[in-house]
Amino acid sequence: MSATELPANAPAACPGPSSADAGKASPCATCPNRTACADGSLKAALSADAAAVAANLANVRHVVLVLSGKGGVGKSTVSAQMALHLARRGFDVGLLDVDICGPSVPRMLGVESGSVLMTASGWEPVAAAVHETSGDGGSDNADADMGDGVGSLVVMSSGFLLPEKDEAVVWRGPRKNGLIKQFLKDVAWGELDFLIIDTPPGTSDEHISLAQLLPHGRSADGAVVVSTPQEVALADVRKELSFCNKVSVPVLGVVENMSRLVAPVATAQQSPTSTGIAMLVDSRDGRDVTQQVLAALPADLARHLAVSVGVLPPGYDGDGAAGMAKKYGLNFLGSVPLDPSVADAAERGCLARAVGGSAGARALGAVIDQILKAQGEPAHARV
Repeated sequence: MSATELPANAPAACPGPSSADAGKASPCATCPNRTACADGSLKAALSADAAAVAANLANVRHVVLVLSGKGGVGKSTVSAQMALHLARRGFDVGLLDVDICGPSVPRMLGVESGSVLMTASGWEPVAAAVHETSGDGGSDNADADMGDGVGSLVVMSSGFLLPEKDEAVVWRGPRKNGLIKQFLKDVAWGELDFLIIDTPPGTSDEHISLAQLLPHGRSADGAVVVSTPQEVALADVRKELSFCNKVSVPVLGVVENMSRLVAPVATAQQSPTSTGIAMLVDSRDGRDVTQQVLAALPADLARHLAVSVGVLPPGYDGDGAAGMAKKYGLNFLGSVPLDPSVADAAERGCLARAVGGSAGARALGAVIDQILKAQGEPAHARV
């Protein structure tokens, strides 16, 4: 029996709805699905839902899950940036946010006010800007490898369905599963090159629903697993890898997010207290010596100076996400630094502006290169 056959609220020793003992075995005695399993209706319902999802995603070429057993490692930021990078390279991309209780993708992409419309084709996802213009009306500073921006990005999230953005979502598992099912089979995703699915932390209801509903060959595209370097995160991420193995979701690779802090050093025209700007201090008394140091450097170097600070203490003997990937025989997709310009753009709802020449954007661009190569796709869809 595959683990994906189990209902989300099944007991630990559930024989599964396809088993001859379904609804009859001793673990079934207190299960709420007992009657439905015994008469075969649950098995039929699961099959019908999976078939409906398969039909709706028939024109989606690749489905990529973004997973992590740990919260706070930056899954949503990585998911949103992945979607933007792919769209900027000319791919048509959908981004599905299934973090039902904590949707953050709409804010990052500046579409919090988006409305989901019901049409004859189903729920229409919300279109998000792929390029962001700067304050003077010009386009942002995109790297040359970002493509010409002829791709597209559409988004679906529970955040669009809440009457108030600060309202708590107090739902039990079955209701969460029902909404995820609607997102997969009732949203008019249309023709997409990639559907990126941003998930909440853990290995519970939402993850099981995705594994059950995504048709065979769709979940086979696999998952990108995100971690930070600390063992406190890696311990939970290893559980996510175990989950992927149990439900037969291939792991495309591991990303180490927030591996270092990288920030530009304040120039004479910038305030050292500005968001995302670093200053250099004398460790003896905390004096700001930024301008003294810059004055002693060649002008070109001074203009491009940045600080790069490790997030782990000296002498730490862990080998981070790269070591974990090596141990499990997985592809290490790369390290992405904590980049204040990315954090600031996400907070302001203009993440597209940060997907350009920043340190974080360059690092994530290298991750995208590996994912595209693994999927047999060109670095740019349209040139």
